[in-house]
Amino acid sequence: MKILVFGSLNIDLTFSVDHIVAPGETIDSTSMTRSAGGKGANQAAALAKAGMPVYMAGKIGQDGQFLLDLLQSYGVNTERVVKYDGATGQAIIQLDSNKQNAIVLYSGGNSAISINEIHQTIAEFDTGDLIVLQNEIVHVREIMECAKKGGLRICLNPSPCNKKIMDLPLNLVDILFVNEIEGTSLAGLPPDSHLPLVLNHLVERFPQGEIILTAGKDGAYYGFGKQRAKGDIVNLPVADTTGAGDTFTGYFIAAREKKMSVPQALAIACRASSIAVSRKGAMESIPFGEEVFN
Repeated sequence: MKILVFGSLNIDLTFSVDHIVAPGETIDSTSMTRSAGGKGANQAAALAKAGMPVYMAGKIGQDGQFLLDLLQSYGVNTERVVKYDGATGQAIIQLDSNKQNAIVLYSGGNSAISINEIHQTIAEFDTGDLIVLQNEIVHVREIMECAKKGGLRICLNPSPCNKKIMDLPLNLVDILFVNEIEGTSLAGLPPDSHLPLVLNHLVERFPQGEIILTAGKDGAYYGFGKQRAKGDIVNLPVADTTGAGDTFTGYFIAAREKKMSVPQALAIACRASSIAVSRKGAMESIPFGEEVFN
């Protein structure tokens, strides 16, 4: 069994600020760091650090070689990442004094992926393999349809959750990861809705797929059919929430692929994401398996 992460690769520029900038406002930052990111790359790193055989597919510019070097150092196979003459995707991140973030994305290579590249990549994988997708690249519908025709299982994290999501064939998804905002949006409920209610609505709306609803400090919820489960975070000091959801996704998938039960997988994923938020950075903050599974 192989895992293909077809997703975004970004260069993250993180500015530490007192507060998230308001419209028309100019503020100073106390520091700026350049690091590896992109939800696809982060999830691939999390899966690899958790000990899974993972392949990354996507597109970068010549400025993104350090992303490949870092992913390879974690054990990610990057042979399916295409280089082109344009720029790598960029993310400008504001990190405020309360450790919350606001992110502006420039798609770069993430919007330059071709249909032909999609078919060539998915053809290299087999029935029963798992493909992990987000919403930071183009042609997600085509990827999903091509993957399902090839017999792959589809895991989708519909982030960022925008109008394009409802145009996707969500009935093809086998595992759906959503946070509180994404979950209430897909469930068609008000933003302050009770999370178990949101989960029930999602299970009813997408009965073919397992639903994982992450809720920050409130942990995570699982629903499939009549099965329900809840996972709790580990109480650690928060340094940076960037990449927490990607860490959770990678470790939940890894735990399930290791044949752990749903409650065990939730506990593992919550532990991994709790460790990640106690450290600064996105990809670099993701813990290795020996810190989480033992």
